[in-house]
Amino acid sequence: MTADTDLWLDVAAVDDIPDGDALGACAAGHALTLYRVEGEVFATADLCTHGAARMCDGFLEGYETECPLHQGRFDIRSGKALNAPLTDDIRTYPVRCDGGRVLVRFE
Repeated sequence: MTADTDLWLDVAAVDDIPDGDALGACAAGHALTLYRVEGEVFATADLCTHGAARMCDGFLEGYETECPLHQGRFDIRSGKALNAPLTDDIRTYPVRCDGGRVLVRFE
């Protein structure tokens, strides 16, 4: 991959992600959760770092997502674990929107 555009994969339509909510997606073998807050889109790994819970089934309030099983919260902008029982941050991915599509960059 030599061109910058080769690093970005199309994973969803922006309009498929309700504002203030999350959507599960998969790209390049990665399970993701896409979030839309005030029109801005973010992406994290879909699996909670504490246990086998899908973050796309969690709850979103502002820029914080809460695990549906453990009530641990992450900041979707940085992946930072915000409270117990979480001890590890969640992976985040760079996102850009182009022509109504969500593009995620994988390294």
